[in-house]
Amino acid sequence: MEMILDVIYDTLIDSLRILPFLFLTYLAMECLEHWTGGRMQEIVRKSGKAGPAIGGLLGIFPQCGFSAAAANLYAGKVITLGTLLAVFLSTSDEMLPIMISENAGISLIVRILLTKLIFAVAVGFLADVLFPKKGEPQIGHFCEKHHCHCEKGIWRSAANHTWKIFLYLLAVSLILNYVIAAIGEDTMASFVSNRPVLGLFAAAIVGMIPNCASSVVLTHLYLGGVLGAGPLFAGLLAGSGVGYLVLFRVNEDKKDNLRIFALLYGVGVAAGAVVEVLGVRF
Repeated sequence: MEMILDVIYDTLIDSLRILPFLFLTYLAMECLEHWTGGRMQEIVRKSGKAGPAIGGLLGIFPQCGFSAAAANLYAGKVITLGTLLAVFLSTSDEMLPIMISENAGISLIVRILLTKLIFAVAVGFLADVLFPKKGEPQIGHFCEKHHCHCEKGIWRSAANHTWKIFLYLLAVSLILNYVIAAIGEDTMASFVSNRPVLGLFAAAIVGMIPNCASSVVLTHLYLGGVLGAGPLFAGLLAGSGVGYLVLFRVNEDKKDNLRIFALLYGVGVAAGAVVEVLGVRF
């Protein structure tokens, strides 16, 4: 019973931390839809090329609100695939707070964040070249599908969007948190440690779990000398907090979602392998 209560508490706290980001994202999208009209499309077209760089910078902040916001913006065709990937790849979730609390050192933290940012931005720009954005921004696509009474004002419409996604995240996160609590972080740690080659693939799998426990486990293992820099980057680059959950909820193109999921996993493993081959040490 104590474990269940802890899971419920942690889930509520984590979900509530994301709530302001969700609301502000939907409010901004509603404002664009109602106040700028067709001009918004021209602005997006002109500023989209810098998206991966901006997305990568925003993603390094220690929370998953930006990844959730990016998933919504991508589903509305406001940002490109490259920008979405840059945000997802640069997001570190709980890595930064853990390193600060463990006195890892500013130099170490900066080097890791800069390396993640370089990978994220580079992959983002490459993705935009290989997969150019198709179609015009569709800010109101979610509204049309879910009948959120936009005619009653942007505040109510944004609140309606936020409430629906929040409940979805709460339910899924509750299940995931319970499963992880039942399995135990020690089991997750043993899954990725002491595996010279398979460790990269295993770390990326752990990193893609949409829960802060994954980044906590990977960071602790690295700081403890159990995990190398390669597996650390494989896991941290592949992970994006709850970004995956929001993407699968709001983006109707399921094949596109699976492609993004596979791309992130592949980039995480490949980046980890590059770090290992180059013998990078932080």
